[in-house]
Amino acid sequence: MRDNRQVPLKIATYNVNSIRQRLPIVLDWLEKYQPDVLCLQETKVQDHEFPVEAFRAAGYHAAYRGMKAYNGVATITRAVPDKVVYGLHEGADNEDFRVIQTVVEGIPIINSYVPQGYKIDSEKYAAKLAWFRRLRTYFEASLAPNVPAIWLGDLNVAPETIDVYHPDKRGNDPDFHIDARNAYKDTVAWGFVDVFRQLHPELVQYTYWDFFRNAFERNFGWRIDHILATAPLASRCRTAEIDMAPRAVKGASDHTIVWAEFE
Repeated sequence: MRDNRQVPLKIATYNVNSIRQRLPIVLDWLEKYQPDVLCLQETKVQDHEFPVEAFRAAGYHAAYRGMKAYNGVATITRAVPDKVVYGLHEGADNEDFRVIQTVVEGIPIINSYVPQGYKIDSEKYAAKLAWFRRLRTYFEASLAPNVPAIWLGDLNVAPETIDVYHPDKRGNDPDFHIDARNAYKDTVAWGFVDVFRQLHPELVQYTYWDFFRNAFERNFGWRIDHILATAPLASRCRTAEIDMAPRAVKGASDHTIVWAEFE
């Protein structure tokens, strides 16, 4: 294992909204940008149907856990991971289709798909808030804020007004409601830095646009897909970008790819 303080790393996250439907988009992006790690959410495929051979042919290893039609996470890595943990703890865990920790060259990478929450008066929203609390407990038990680590994925929260279109009208949305934002920020406060916002403090750019009302063309979007790093790694982040191209192609997901590079 190399010293994780010195390893250059290019990493990306993408809510693919069905890996079987978006596989050509993913493989094209891998070929063009050659990341070390690509984290996927909403793969929507059972494990025996995951296209592992397509990634192997592209020169990547795949760690994945999914289910039919819903949820699912996968972490695609150029190097064989040092360790993979499915779910919020070692052993059997019913959250293993929403979070996967992959240790690459000594750096823990937590790929997560946070529950959307449905409506703020629903049990699903209460579960979303509890999920953030569970994540913070997981970080406290598994990581250290003074050691390089990355948390990324579809985190289903637009943290600030700059991160959502017409924020004055979004207050009751489960991805922008104040309780969700506070739950997210409390989890981040454990020791993570949003590297996109670190490098672009005032840039209005989104990662998600629904399929209705010509939302993408009108830029009715949300920045809910994030890459965060602990301080030792965030200080090495030189690039953090939202690639709009995958959202514009035919057959796109409703999300696009966010990527960052660490020296």
